Amino acid sequence: MAIGSKELSPTELDTFEDGRLLDELKKAKEELFNLRFQSATGQLESHGRLRAVKRDISRIYTVIRERELGIRATPAPVEAPAKAEKKTKAKKDAAAAAPEAAETEEAK
Repeated sequence: MAIGSKELSPTELDTFEDGRLLDELKKAKEELFNLRFQSATGQLESHGRLRAVKRDISRIYTVIRERELGIRATPAPVEAPAKAEKKTKAKKDAAAAAPEAAETEEAK
């Protein structure tokens, strides 16, 4: 069984977009810094966590590099559904005036 974060399994990292991978990398590096600081001050309770975070960082770097080389596919960006555009009073007035303007031009 692989040691590391349960939420950062290699199959889950495949589904992350590049921006999310970089965010996870930043979080992992911050956690590693905090763990090293705790270790230096003698406050670290779980020494295995250091190893797990290092492996998570390596896993993320591997996925990023494989995507650069084209070995691993980048997930297609998920498009958010388009929000219904709210009509303001000005837009409603312009929309109502547009058919009237078209009718007057046709009459000419």
